[in-house]
Amino acid sequence: MAVKPSGPVRPGPMQVGNLEIDVVVVPERGSVRLTVERDARITAIVPAGMDSALLVHVVKRRSRWIYDKLEVRVEDAALRPVKQFVTGEGFLYLGRNYRLRIVDEVPVPVGLVRGRILLRRDCLDRAQEELIAWYRHRGGSWLPKRAESWAQRMQAPLENVAVRRLGYRWGSCNQNGGVNIHWATMQLPAHLVDYVLVHELAHLHRQDHSAEFWAAVARAMPDYQQRRARLDRLGAHLWLPEGAQQ
Repeated sequence: MAVKPSGPVRPGPMQVGNLEIDVVVVPERGSVRLTVERDARITAIVPAGMDSALLVHVVKRRSRWIYDKLEVRVEDAALRPVKQFVTGEGFLYLGRNYRLRIVDEVPVPVGLVRGRILLRRDCLDRAQEELIAWYRHRGGSWLPKRAESWAQRMQAPLENVAVRRLGYRWGSCNQNGGVNIHWATMQLPAHLVDYVLVHELAHLHRQDHSAEFWAAVARAMPDYQQRRARLDRLGAHLWLPEGAQQ
């Protein structure tokens, strides 16, 4: 049940009109950050001690933007492809479409061999999980060197890169220098994966989306706005099966 806004803001759901807002309290923040996730969840990241009435005011002031984003998220969900695990089905890897081939004998459940993604027949009953595991494995091999190159350029305190299920976020990071990348990101072209990496590496310096944050992104990647726009367009067309986000 959503709590009614009164007194200092608390983490958890808050109802503002007919909008349910998931409130996340981050002590080091200095302002409110509103996001509409790809699953249409609305998140407010707020400073500790913020008055609930002020948050309600911010949400109402930005309600038109929120509704516009929600409409886009619904349209995006309708575009998301449903895959069949049959020979000839296409799966993206680093921006290139590879055809699936069901085979009887390969040493691993899923592998990329001579331009085909091979899926072992005895794994068909768990094909979705095996393919997700394959994306995570490929990302675990490919991403760290890529991220380290950007981190050196940005002087970001990167400690490690992990490929995870991140719901509807492309990436996340923590104050210990850890960067997490969604496995579905490995379907994107490499230059868009780079944008996700640069975005998260910039967060290792600044946790907000302030002007200083975007300036750091721009210094590392002057064309980031074009990449971000293309990511928004392509993201809705990636394979992200229902129930596989978490």
